[in-house]
Amino acid sequence: MNLRDLKYLVAVAEYLHFGKAAEACFVSQPTLSMQLKKLEDTLGVVLVERGGKQVMLTAAGVEIAEKAKEILAQADQLVSLAKESRDPLGGELRLGAFPTLAPYFFPLIVPKINAAFPKLKLLLVEEKTNFLLAQLKAGKLDAAFIAAPVEEAGMDTKSLFSEAFLLAVPRGHKLAAKKTVTPEDVAAQPLLLLDEGHCLRDQALALCQRVGAKETDNFRATSLETLRQMVASGVAVTLMPQLAVGKKQPEIVYIPFQDQPFKRKIMLCTRSHFPRKALIEKLASLIRAESILYL
Repeated sequence: MNLRDLKYLVAVAEYLHFGKAAEACFVSQPTLSMQLKKLEDTLGVVLVERGGKQVMLTAAGVEIAEKAKEILAQADQLVSLAKESRDPLGGELRLGAFPTLAPYFFPLIVPKINAAFPKLKLLLVEEKTNFLLAQLKAGKLDAAFIAAPVEEAGMDTKSLFSEAFLLAVPRGHKLAAKKTVTPEDVAAQPLLLLDEGHCLRDQALALCQRVGAKETDNFRATSLETLRQMVASGVAVTLMPQLAVGKKQPEIVYIPFQDQPFKRKIMLCTRSHFPRKALIEKLASLIRAESILYL
């Protein structure tokens, strides 16, 4: 039994398809099947139900695949520890962020990270928050930018900066001439929000509950850019994070809230046992020092 065979088992558990699992492991399907059979012979149990087009794990296979994930994550930690001992600020860092932050934040901060840590290789991932946390737990990501609160067990978080929300309205809207808006202004406006699964939707809904505002019920967007274009077309108003405002558009007016009562807090999240804590601390310090860019 070796780590390679455990990787094959975990891949089959993830894809429930021999061909896709083999492709993900960069081996042929016969090789993967043969090694899994050897693993079963070594352990003395059947791990995979074979027959037909559908692939299923046995009860023992499910339990052993979960334990295999832990073993592989621990093996990755050993590699990370070795890399850190050779060069604490070098090597590879797999870094994630959620979709309403990543396209606006990464272009700002990645050049500064590259300049501060020239030996560090960043692998960037953009996914929804739940997926990022799952990838962190599985050891497939090293760190991720998450909006507070982070309630996942086994995670360490470092506060980075707070990002204000602005009200985005069409140029001809009755609120467009205002320098600032109040929660009461928002309460009278049906808001266009993102679809389920986006943390920004949850944040906006919490705001709506606070001020008595309602979501428009005739459309939900799948991205901030769709929200932006709907506002530009004159059919909706929405909340827009500060970083996403970008270049001014003639069709849209972005209005800050009086006293900035609505913000989201951005955290850097890692596993509690992640070995490269010195690098994460320095990365967090770098971002905090640049926070004037985001406020």
